[in-house]
Amino acid sequence: MSGGNWKELFHAACSGDLALVGYHTRNGVDLNYAHPEFLGTPLVACILAGQEEVALYLLEQGADPRLRSEFDGATPLQAARRAGLAGVEQRLLAMGVQEDPPAAPARQGFGRWLLRRAGLAA
Repeated sequence: MSGGNWKELFHAACSGDLALVGYHTRNGVDLNYAHPEFLGTPLVACILAGQEEVALYLLEQGADPRLRSEFDGATPLQAARRAGLAGVEQRLLAMGVQEDPPAAPARQGFGRWLLRRAGLAA
């Protein structure tokens, strides 16, 4: 697979153009590619755009159900919950996607310790 005409696939996914998404999928466009200009994935982007049918199709075609979209700051499961797409959320859970772990607590005082260690703070 390759990046191919990834931008057109991305826009088609977000606009709900399932026929065009299918065309690019059949022609080998990498569904898990994150273009350097976009830093996002077609799966998360179409979920956030409310395109449930396209999201389910991308999952059927091999889109990684765990791949985080850096631009959107979300995994597909987080995106489905944010967009209220219960069907996509249920499909992801059925695929074995685990609940997202809670964020680790911030390490309090480490920066201050580092500054003291470097002799830059008392």
